Amino acid sequence: MKLNVPTLASLQEQGQKPDVVFWVGCAGSFDDRAKKITKAFVKILNHTKTSFAVLGTEESCTGDPAKRAGNEFLFQMQALQNIETLDRYGVTKIVTTCPHCFNTLKNEYPELGGNYEVMHHTQFLKSLIKEGSLKVEGGVFKGKRITFHDPCYLGRANKIYEAPRDLIQKLDAELVEMKSCKSKGLCCGAGGAQMFKDAESGDKEINEERTSQALETKSDIVAAACPFCTTMMTDGIKHHKQEDQVKVMDVAELIANANNL
Repeated sequence: MKLNVPTLASLQEQGQKPDVVFWVGCAGSFDDRAKKITKAFVKILNHTKTSFAVLGTEESCTGDPAKRAGNEFLFQMQALQNIETLDRYGVTKIVTTCPHCFNTLKNEYPELGGNYEVMHHTQFLKSLIKEGSLKVEGGVFKGKRITFHDPCYLGRANKIYEAPRDLIQKLDAELVEMKSCKSKGLCCGAGGAQMFKDAESGDKEINEERTSQALETKSDIVAAACPFCTTMMTDGIKHHKQEDQVKVMDVAELIANANNL
């Protein structure tokens, strides 16, 4: 299936403007594992004939890692550059597969003058189902046990718990909750710019503890909705030597696979 990914610049040259901008994010652009999530989401956008575009080479980091690491000056530089670019194209609606980008664009750009309607991809996919443009065939996952890991910046930071779970339940799968879930969810260990620094001393890595909770559910699949969580949970599964038994998949990948995209 050939992917159709127009850029805002190319559409502007044709006098067109998309309904929504897909903010890919650094992980979705450069990390080999996260690229698969990006492609799965684009396949769904193409399948549903959604009017969208990406910034392409004009997209810069939102500044989330810099801000979490304490470099407010760098964050504001990156944010203001992005806001200038988005406003130049008259962007009003953004969807992203990264909760870190989602949280920063939604909650921290407004105080710098960047005001947009920002949706996480699980919310957007749910809206596509509600309007009837996306139908989910759950046969391939029928009878599978799936547990969902709540990303911190999606769940506790923005109180979005049900959208990803509603999508998983469309798959005819059995949704099994971990002992720490929703508002009591446990971090994968990558948030707050921890992804980019060495671990501090302790008894065990956070992702190993979180993966233990996932394995306790006896699930076939650990569902995630964040590229960083996907990486950390995959590493945790490998640590426990369960990679042949348990898969880690983003919700977009589950939906794309269910629809044979």
